[in-house]
Order: sequence, then structure tokens, then C-alpha cells
Amino acid sequence: MAGNMRRKLQIAVSGKSGCGNTTVSRMVAERLGLQFINYTFRSLAEEKGMTLAEVLDRAAKDDWWDREVDSRQIALARASGGCVLGSRLAIWMLSEASLKVYLRALPETRAKRIAKREGGNLQDIAAFTRERDKQDRERYLKIYNIDNDDYSLANLIIDTDNMTAEEISHAIIDAANTRI
Repeated sequence: MAGNMRRKLQIAVSGKSGCGNTTVSRMVAERLGLQFINYTFRSLAEEKGMTLAEVLDRAAKDDWWDREVDSRQIALARASGGCVLGSRLAIWMLSEASLKVYLRALPETRAKRIAKREGGNLQDIAAFTRERDKQDRERYLKIYNIDNDDYSLANLIIDTDNMTAEEISHAIIDAANTRI
């Protein structure tokens, strides 16, 4: 891929927690020499000295939290020239993305991945993840009129249950190479 074309390439990667968004987005960005952007509620929680649960609780009551995270990541993506933006709403928010990728996985797979990454009781994580998915969907519909269960606008949909991060990143890079 030519350097000039690569600088203009914007790849948006979305999916629910535990689908591999962050890991895969980082890998794709590194391999293509693009900026990796992943500003999330976790990032905002760290900045504010809060826990993720506290931020999620506030976000359930105040749209500011979502709008702040989303506006920051989109501003970073648009200023980058070329990037991989990995976030829950990337494919909807970065409308000009060259490639929109949606990663999906079964709830059980997602809970196991989160437990492996963060530790904790699998049943508790599964319950927390179910509730977070429900709250996220309700907020996205209310704030942006985005149904994150309808990812039909994605150029590439990848079922990640039985794939490694390597395999997923290769699929995205292959698709990106057809876009330039």
C-alpha cells in the first residue's frame, strides 16, 4: 500500500465488549502504519479518577458522557489523516471511513474473553455484560438514534468466536487493501 494512500485510509471497527475491537484495531493500525484511536469510557474514567462502573452509571443518567467520548474520538480520527478507530460506535460515527468493520461474537465467548482479560467470576461478568449491552443500546438509540444491533452499514462483518486476533486482523487488512 502506498504511503500517501495509507495516510488517508480510515478504518472504523465496532463491536460489543469482548469481540476483540481494541486488540484487533491496534494490530491493524500497527501493521498498516496508521494511528490507533480508542478513546473510551475507560479512558474517560482514568482521566476523571473514577471506575468504569461509576462512569457507566453516570452515562446512564447524563448524555454528556457519551457525547464527550464520541466527540473526542471522532475529532482524533478526523485530525489523523489515516487511522484505525476502534469503538462501539465507530462505524456509525465516522461516516467517511474507508472501511467499516463490525466484529461480533456470542455472549458466552465475549464473557470468557472479558474474564480472561480482567479476571473475575464468569457468571458475574456475563450478567454485567448483558446489562451493559442493554444500557448501551438504549443510550445510543436515545442520544443518536443508532441501533447498534443493526450493523448492516458495515462493509465487513466478522464472526470472531472461532478466530484469533491474527486471523481477524488479516481479514481486515485484506479488505482494506481492496479499498485503496
